Amino acid sequence: MKCRILNKTKDKDFSIYYKDIRTYFKKTLKILNITTDFEITLILVDDQKIQEINKTYRQKNYPTDVITFENEDRETDFYLGDIFISLERCKVQAEKYNHSLKREFCFLFVHGLLHSLGYDHLTYQEEEEMFSLQKMILEGLK
Repeated sequence: MKCRILNKTKDKDFSIYYKDIRTYFKKTLKILNITTDFEITLILVDDQKIQEINKTYRQKNYPTDVITFENEDRETDFYLGDIFISLERCKVQAEKYNHSLKREFCFLFVHGLLHSLGYDHLTYQEEEEMFSLQKMILEGLK
């Protein structure tokens, strides 16, 4: 299992959490009983870049916190996909929700990872399942 992290910003504040990201990657796969040797890439961007991505692929012209592109050919390829996180949104939301940068960063990563594994929150039932998993995976994180 491998989680590559690419920081496309000048913001280096988050590098101290890379080990945590890899820990939650492994924990997620363990909780979901996934033993396949998957790989994923986490790409850290700014608000401008994530807004461009959001507009291009979701037709929504505003910055968002996380966008996931899952690999739709997982049966023949062990690459899960790409998770884009806006570090600017991460900081704003950590302050807004009154919790640590580490907690928000790890939350956004796990949220994106679950999307790459096929989970979604379009219906009430899907939301309950996905958010319950997020809570279980992030249990104890401050």
